[in-house]
Amino acid sequence: MAPTVDTKPCNILGMKNALALSAESSLFALSPLDGRYAPKLNALRGLLSEAGFMAYRVRVEVAWWMALSDLGFAELPAFSKEARQIAQSWVENFNAKDATRIKAIEATTNHDVKAVEYFLKEKAHASGSKELIQAAEFIHFACTSEDINNTSHGLMLKASRDQVLVPTMQALVDALAGLVEKTADLPMLSRTHGQTASPTTLGKEMANVRARLRVARDQLKQVKILAKMNGAVGNYNSHLSAAPDVDWPEFSKKVVEEYLELTFNPMTIQIEPHDYMAQYFDAVARFNTIVLDLCRDIWGYISLGYFKQRLKEGEVGSSTMPHKVNPIDFENAEGNLGLANALLRHLSDKLPVSRWQRDLTDSTVLRNLGVALGHSALAYDSCLKGLGKLEINEQRLSEDLDAAWEVLAEPIQTVMRRYGLPQPYEQLKALTRGKGMTQDTMRAFIAGLELPADDKQRLLEMSPDTYIGLAVELANSELEMS
Repeated sequence: MAPTVDTKPCNILGMKNALALSAESSLFALSPLDGRYAPKLNALRGLLSEAGFMAYRVRVEVAWWMALSDLGFAELPAFSKEARQIAQSWVENFNAKDATRIKAIEATTNHDVKAVEYFLKEKAHASGSKELIQAAEFIHFACTSEDINNTSHGLMLKASRDQVLVPTMQALVDALAGLVEKTADLPMLSRTHGQTASPTTLGKEMANVRARLRVARDQLKQVKILAKMNGAVGNYNSHLSAAPDVDWPEFSKKVVEEYLELTFNPMTIQIEPHDYMAQYFDAVARFNTIVLDLCRDIWGYISLGYFKQRLKEGEVGSSTMPHKVNPIDFENAEGNLGLANALLRHLSDKLPVSRWQRDLTDSTVLRNLGVALGHSALAYDSCLKGLGKLEINEQRLSEDLDAAWEVLAEPIQTVMRRYGLPQPYEQLKALTRGKGMTQDTMRAFIAGLELPADDKQRLLEMSPDTYIGLAVELANSELEMS
């Protein structure tokens, strides 16, 4: 049977203005995510805050309640269209006032999920709908708290991934595509171990990172968000005690997959085991590691002078050195990526571990989803901001290449090897190691080699800025990937 309740995501993002912290209160926030950086994270705040968690719980409870009415219980007739619309309005119009009411109820119950149940019963009795009032005791029917929590966490993570993380990841991939396109054929001196090495192009180096980010992005997109609704220890004990003729696994699967659009996990203890969460957090952490690598490399290129940074009127680089334009966006990104990954690694290591059928160590840890993903999103924003300020200093790139003629030792000794000249590596080692090489020095050495005329001429015409192999072709091939 097709779902008879609206499965559109509830309008949680519409809460962001009501939830936004005032300038004064943000000064007293323990976390900078809710203080200094709060304006940058409104999109995630509506999804991963406690109020967002409450809103998703309401959505799950209503979906289960509506689905139960279609089972044919004499005690719970199918809800009318009008009754369904009223209940669905509680999901779609959930706001800060509702969240505050749930919190007030929790002050008495000392149980957050029971507070949501009582909140919905209040709504039912206040609705004026005889159907909803008579059916109020079927709210949270046969559910354990974790049936509601694990599905809500799944919805939170899915929305965060699809609405915030992946789009921002894609923005980074696209920003690098723009840089690759502009610099695919711009020669650049490589550095391995910090020393001059075979030339490449700036675009090829950016293409390398873009390719890695695409793979990591896709791994996150491919994680299946699992959920369960099977009672206190995963066996449908209370369900069968009340209605032994119902195919409860099939019913639960329908609610999870059709009403909530998650993937049903049929084999669990009291909790969904969180293995998919470990995959999810590992995928985000892997993407973060690549972004961190990019930030450090660009920081280095700025230090070398390969990039300049566009100035913004009024900004200060140093409190004492007026000339400085610091690469603060990349440094901020690096710092936040480190914080994010420390939390993500803990989440992925801890959450799949539960004593016997249940312990509560996961509960407090899961309240930090917004912290881990918030630091990630903040880092992506900083990196994007930094990329948007970059200006390429072609003169500095050219000067570096022209001062590194020793890098042609590699192609020269390779051609010598082909034609059997004696000790090619050793000859070039003696010529170049620890010595300053010039165009004249290298060409004089080439002129004295007994090589076929065409090969010798090709070496004589070679320079550091033309010795780039297939860098241009490789960079351009990356641009064909989305």
